[in-house]
Amino acid sequence: MLYIESKYIGLVSARLEKFKKTKDYLYTFRCPYCGDSKKSKNKTRGYFYKYKNNFVFKCHNCGMSKGFSKFLKDTDIVLHAQYIMEKYKEGLSGEHRGVEDPVLPLSKPIFKKKVKLPLASTNAKASDYLKKRKLNPTKFYYAEGFKHFCNIYKPTFESTRNDNARIVIPMYDENKSLIGFQGRALYAFQKPKYLTVMLNEDSPKLYGLDTINKEKPIYIVEGPFDSTFLENSVAMCGSDVDIRTLGWSDYIWVFYNEPRNRENINRISKTIDRGDKVIIWPNHIVEKDINDMVLSGHDVENLVESNTYKGLEAKLKLKSWKKV
Repeated sequence: MLYIESKYIGLVSARLEKFKKTKDYLYTFRCPYCGDSKKSKNKTRGYFYKYKNNFVFKCHNCGMSKGFSKFLKDTDIVLHAQYIMEKYKEGLSGEHRGVEDPVLPLSKPIFKKKVKLPLASTNAKASDYLKKRKLNPTKFYYAEGFKHFCNIYKPTFESTRNDNARIVIPMYDENKSLIGFQGRALYAFQKPKYLTVMLNEDSPKLYGLDTINKEKPIYIVEGPFDSTFLENSVAMCGSDVDIRTLGWSDYIWVFYNEPRNRENINRISKTIDRGDKVIIWPNHIVEKDINDMVLSGHDVENLVESNTYKGLEAKLKLKSWKKV
């Protein structure tokens, strides 16, 4: 019954320096507690090994020893929460199993709120803007005063002075419950370009959760408008999300095409180091985002399918693509 432990050893391995499987049920790496040998950076004195029906951690440098569950909790609390929930579902947790039962939160009531706004298609300025971007105005809303509108649902803005019109992008969870809004500026003078208000702070800041099929690869793009051109995709709304907490088995990151942006390069590099799949745009593509690529006549679906990379291949592609 070691398949769950083996799975999570594989998931946590990205955090363990010099990690290596030496044989069945035996893994070595540099100890994260003591830092391992100070004389040689190549020595690996940390071990996972099989003991009875569980994996155990042991360091032959500092002597630290503990069960795999406690090690995982010290190393990655998010993975640990997923691990104990999976063990619990399999009936493999409890006092005599070496794995604690998960803390199950009380369910909160779900309120099926509706957006009480006119569609963007009813406003000439909003409709024209969306149509020029090849976006469907009937999928978004229009608010004459975005701050005032948000305060009706959730007191957010102390003052609504200098309030202005925005295109409203509604965000729903998997149960199709309204969890937040993103307001997109209509005019160049409006700052910031995007304003995001979450009705449920526990929900991930993602657009499109209500439309995805978890049985298929899920694309994670930078903005809601971009996601409308890519089948089975979600969009980050202003902040990075720890996707591992969502339980998705197959997902692909689609970052902006900015090979000269150091912050963008660092985000892609960290994503590759985690073992995730990423899109590395081909050199002949000059547009920054998916929406601009569509406007330029590119077949975006084909581009992402043919430029998905992972692991060493992704690192080599990133090295040749970046310009910083």
